Amino acid sequence: MKKLVKGNEAVVIGALVAGCDAYFGYPITPASEIAHKAAEYFLKLGKIFVQAECEVGSINMVYGAASSGLRVMTASSGPGISLKQEGVSYLAGANLPAVIVDVMRVGPGLGNIGPEQADYNQVVKGGGHGSYKAIVLAPNSVAEMYSLTIRAFELADQYRTPVYVLADATIGQMMEPIDVQERDVKHYDKPWKVDISPESNENLITSIYLDFDDMEAHIRRLDAKYHEIAQKEAQAEAYRTDDAEIVVTGFGIVSRLLHTVVDSLREEGVKVGLIRPVTLWPFPAEYYAQHTPENAKVLAVELSAGQFVDDVQLALRKHDVQYYGRVGGNVPSLNEIREQILKCVR
Repeated sequence: MKKLVKGNEAVVIGALVAGCDAYFGYPITPASEIAHKAAEYFLKLGKIFVQAECEVGSINMVYGAASSGLRVMTASSGPGISLKQEGVSYLAGANLPAVIVDVMRVGPGLGNIGPEQADYNQVVKGGGHGSYKAIVLAPNSVAEMYSLTIRAFELADQYRTPVYVLADATIGQMMEPIDVQERDVKHYDKPWKVDISPESNENLITSIYLDFDDMEAHIRRLDAKYHEIAQKEAQAEAYRTDDAEIVVTGFGIVSRLLHTVVDSLREEGVKVGLIRPVTLWPFPAEYYAQHTPENAKVLAVELSAGQFVDDVQLALRKHDVQYYGRVGGNVPSLNEIREQILKCVR
């Protein structure tokens, strides 16, 4: 079934297709439609929807529901994601699966509701306390808001970890068609859950180990899990990079713009290609190295004052990596991007 929806609504539909049992959240522009549509769809289907008293309350509800084995999600934007960070650290520390959607707006502070990508460090690097990681998926279309949300639930359960769907406000607010179908979604047994069954009586969901050696062993186990994720789940896409003299890179709405400019410049004989990361953590560093020609220059374009570019530079240390960004809710025009790419040629 084809359906024309906003990216924010596509997230909710994807969650339901994935078998999400419960949504706990608090509305915030430009992510509010996620809560609105979750309230509409979840309750109609007999699932759990709670508008919590605040973001802190909602992430702790997520913790409780995840502990009982439910597939659970929440969603917010910059200031709300900031408030959820302690809870995300607790989820990670307790090996609990959950999906968190961040539709990024402008900051710091209250900022405005325009599109930006400056939650990158907060989400990708882990804004909460302690040594933890969360998988981060970066859709660049409404269709991917739908499909990557489904994938997020699978990854969360597979690795028992929080998974973010990280989108800028443009992707959340734009409307495009999605193809909604019944599909095979992988589910995982949860013998570790705590519920009313006698079998779960001995289970314990915790992130606290008072003995220092026990705590170190726990952190080492988490680290081993993150290493496995990094080896298996990094994902990116390359476009026309085989003979590229310039490789541009970006995620979210920026990658859509870059794709258009690459095609336009190729028609003029400019050898430019594109790499788009689908996972921001784990960052697909090996993929970048494999698909960036040895002598190519690299231009990272983002809606922030320089965060994503740091990971590109780490992945491509032998290359000349340049940065271009817009902030404040401004999205660069195609001509603007074109001029930045041509500066790399001159």
